[in-house]
Amino acid sequence: MKRLSEKIVILLLAVAVLVFIYSVVAEFFYDSAPSITVSKNRIGLIEIKGVILDSEKTVERIHEFQDNSSIQGLLIRINSPGGGVAASQEIYEALQNYRSETGKPVVASMASVAASGGYYIACGVDTIIANPGTTTGSIGVIMELMDYSELLEKIGIKVNVVQSGRYKDAGRGSRKLTNEDKIYFQNFINDAYGQFVDVVAEARKMDKSQVQKLADGRVFTGQQALLNGLVDSLGTFSDAVNLVAEMAGIDDQPVLVRPYVRKRTFFDLLFGDLEELAQEFTSLPVLRYQLVY
Repeated sequence: MKRLSEKIVILLLAVAVLVFIYSVVAEFFYDSAPSITVSKNRIGLIEIKGVILDSEKTVERIHEFQDNSSIQGLLIRINSPGGGVAASQEIYEALQNYRSETGKPVVASMASVAASGGYYIACGVDTIIANPGTTTGSIGVIMELMDYSELLEKIGIKVNVVQSGRYKDAGRGSRKLTNEDKIYFQNFINDAYGQFVDVVAEARKMDKSQVQKLADGRVFTGQQALLNGLVDSLGTFSDAVNLVAEMAGIDDQPVLVRPYVRKRTFFDLLFGDLEELAQEFTSLPVLRYQLVY
């Protein structure tokens, strides 16, 4: 029995060593970016997919293209219902900075969905192209506050809170919202909403009052968005590629360049998505520019 236990321990150690070696080798072979050519027909492609939880990787990729003189412009492919307010704002600001620093064209191509935070990001480009059936718009802000106080009461759990200020526990699910809480959060929402309206008004060269008529959370098809001045034209992904090439003065066939993505190691696969998943279940109320189905 003792010999069997020793064999199991040795086997586990061997597996751990193999995993470690694999990770080190993967880092050594895959962590360096591929060489950059000097051709002048290259367009950087940034893809924004799914719920926008974090901006770090996207902003980093924009900066990489900004530092690459062979990239003649950016194409932002958006297929997202939106997400975090701050994350959407940071990507928008990175695109604005790219345009002002490089003077190179940036075009947004909307896929199936480019709503709320996805639309906010699109406002940071020179030209927005949507498909006729794209779902876009949803200009607004949402915050979801769970109330499980009755459930706690039914199962006999009482939550005692010690806090430093009147609103420190506002939004906690262990108690119901008071009227004061509702006013507090509505003012919070209204401020973020005003920021969204200001960005749309500036990007689309519209009066704020005109934007506010459209910014009640409703969605638009790409065709409706065009009629309301929220996008510049209707077209496909290929149309958007050709437009960037035309704006950048590329005569040859444009080449799309995707950001370098490091090969994922065993530990990336094991732990990589846990942080993003945790953000979805954070205990704090989070402002979102997001289309909610």
